[in-house]
Amino acid sequence: MTFRTSPTTRTRASWAGGLALAAASALLLTGCVAGEDAGTGSADAAGTGASDGEWSTDTLDIDFATYNPLSLVVKDQGYLEDALGDDVTVNWTQSAGSNKANELLRAGAVDVGSTAGSAALLARSNGSPIKTIDVYSQPEWSALVVPGDSTITDVEGLRGKTIAATSGTDPYFFLLQALDQAGLSASDVTIQNLQHADGRAALENGSVDAWSGLDPIMAASEAESGTKLLYRNVDFLSYGFLNATESFLEASPDVAQVVVDSYEKARAWALDNPDETAAILAKAAAIDPAVATTVIDRTHLDIDPAPGADQRAVLETVGPILVESGDVPSQDDVDAALDSLFDDSYATAASTS
Repeated sequence: MTFRTSPTTRTRASWAGGLALAAASALLLTGCVAGEDAGTGSADAAGTGASDGEWSTDTLDIDFATYNPLSLVVKDQGYLEDALGDDVTVNWTQSAGSNKANELLRAGAVDVGSTAGSAALLARSNGSPIKTIDVYSQPEWSALVVPGDSTITDVEGLRGKTIAATSGTDPYFFLLQALDQAGLSASDVTIQNLQHADGRAALENGSVDAWSGLDPIMAASEAESGTKLLYRNVDFLSYGFLNATESFLEASPDVAQVVVDSYEKARAWALDNPDETAAILAKAAAIDPAVATTVIDRTHLDIDPAPGADQRAVLETVGPILVESGDVPSQDDVDAALDSLFDDSYATAASTS
């Protein structure tokens, strides 16, 4: 089957073409080509859980995030609660950024969490026992942002300037790549490690010269404060990864499959209902509906959900940056993480019925 992988920004009109693809995805998903490093979790699930009237666990701890619209749809529509029934309590925890989701996963506070691909690679490279079981989006969710009246016109103009970015997240790695392309390094600027919302505040109050932003906070800043995007490049951004702890996958593959099934049901629904999806995001993020529409417009959902070659190609670019920046001890750690991060079995077996 064919999925959209073009990096071009989605327009409102392009949603129409995605509707037919969503329907085809729902029908043909089990026939998708498997990604790399396929696991056996979903296959094992066939003999456990609801097949004998019982689930393997009585609780599911899962995150939701405004940078992950599908998580909001799953939560709003009650897909997990409907599928699991009264025997499994679903506990929702909000992740404020990929770094926070990684902290929740490492601490065992959630079984399943949403991150950018780069953040998942960072966590796995540093020993966090997680697996990517679904790719929820290919978003253009970050850019370099400056005040509306800034005289900075290109990335090279950031030399000697102060930039806000959240360490361990896609905006942070986006910044490093943008600097490198412009012939600069992290040592040529001052990077303030601020959580995404704090980065916006610092930019707007003049504490920093630029901010490596994250939607929907970035889109809200554009609309409400007149900030402008200095530099955009979707090729520098990794995909949205849905990650689960290895212990959860080993103990509850049946429930893990329900999670991925619910995500794929949400994907089909979101593609068929873009306006309603934007409304759900607007409510969850407390932003204007027009801002939410901007975010959805630059979020590609009609993609192959099985982690594989496309995602690995992006992460192979990010990996050396993790080592050079000191975020990961060695390239060997990155290579080992790349070889063990993906488990495509759940997405390949997913059903939206």
